[in-house]
Amino acid sequence: MRNFVLPLALFAGCVAPLWASAAMVDPASFPDGTYTATVERVVDAKHVQVVMDGKETTLAAGRDSVNFAKVQSNDQIKLSLIKGAVVVYADLTAH
Repeated sequence: MRNFVLPLALFAGCVAPLWASAAMVDPASFPDGTYTATVERVVDAKHVQVVMDGKETTLAAGRDSVNFAKVQSNDQIKLSLIKGAVVVYADLTAH
């Protein structure tokens, strides 16, 4: 039994940081500024799930003029974030 538990514990200890890094992060925890992000998926026209600075988060549109309907998965976007909301973005991926 001990021969099974020790390798399992070592495996769990090695993989735990990977699982923790995949957790969603509150968008308000990012300082206001401009970021480049990779789109994971478009939730709806006003919400997009992205990876920024190696952290996964779901961003909301901060203005009525911001619409994520034309963005696709794996697109690179450059966005300005204020208080966790996207106020302007540009799709850097040519379609």
